[in-house]
Amino acid sequence: MNISIVIPLYNEEESLNELFQWIAKTLEKTAFTYEVIFVDDGSRDNSWKIIQSLVEKNRQVKGIRFRRNYGKSAALNEGFKIVQGEVIITMDADMQDSPEEIPALYQKITAENYDLVSGWKQKRHDPVSKTIPSKFFNGVTRLFTGIKLHDFNCGLKAYKLEVVRSIEIYGEMHRFIPVMVHKAGFTRIGEKIVHHQERKYGTTKFGLERFVNGFLDLLSILFVTRFGKRPMHLFGTIGTLSFFVGGAITIWLIAEKQYRLSHHLKVRDVADQPLFFLALMAVIIGVQLFLTGFIAELVSRNAPDRNHYEIREKV
Repeated sequence: MNISIVIPLYNEEESLNELFQWIAKTLEKTAFTYEVIFVDDGSRDNSWKIIQSLVEKNRQVKGIRFRRNYGKSAALNEGFKIVQGEVIITMDADMQDSPEEIPALYQKITAENYDLVSGWKQKRHDPVSKTIPSKFFNGVTRLFTGIKLHDFNCGLKAYKLEVVRSIEIYGEMHRFIPVMVHKAGFTRIGEKIVHHQERKYGTTKFGLERFVNGFLDLLSILFVTRFGKRPMHLFGTIGTLSFFVGGAITIWLIAEKQYRLSHHLKVRDVADQPLFFLALMAVIIGVQLFLTGFIAELVSRNAPDRNHYEIREKV
């Protein structure tokens, strides 16, 4: 099979039939074989009934239904488990992503050998309340990760099959799939300018809180991918530095007191100085961080996937 299209959705009953007809019309013009996987993230409307109807009428359609709303990351992760195509396309169900971009995305993966191609909605049909925070979010992500993409959160993406088999998406990590892919060792990450449609049905399911959550998720994924198998390198380094800074300040205060005593100068008790308590706090924090790193290292070494590594190929 050439293409698997994974579409997570939540309360999108108005658009599902029209979206599938658009996908089918686009791909019938090509020689591609394809499947469409709708993942219903606990919708409370008639979305699942429509998906069932599509499955009955079209052999290319598959459906997954969650018992409750788990989020877009969970929907994508479950969809990725059953895909069969050599190229995986993800897109949103609100019809703001155009299926007519699919053939070009497929060609960038197969002909240009990209591991992941992310859509870039250069011209967006969204209110300023979404576009300005999105630009800030993307800029911060580029700065922290070094991955040169303009639109990390675009739902329209294309992947090689081996890429989606190598990552696990959870929480709200769908915003950082390019980061996860890069950390998994797939470095050929590109982007393509895609057409962004105006919303035709319904309203957005994401509020402003996604930007706060997104930043916290970014810090989380950077920590997990960089220090997940060696937490002592982070906690131990910071803890040791804090301990020695606190210790050095304490020694300096004691040495200064001894110097003043030996030269009959006015002496202030070490414990009466605020700097002493700051030094003491630095020593305590240093010890705590070191012990945190030590415990995290023990947990990491006993994890079932402690020696799990992504092997590219064997000869």
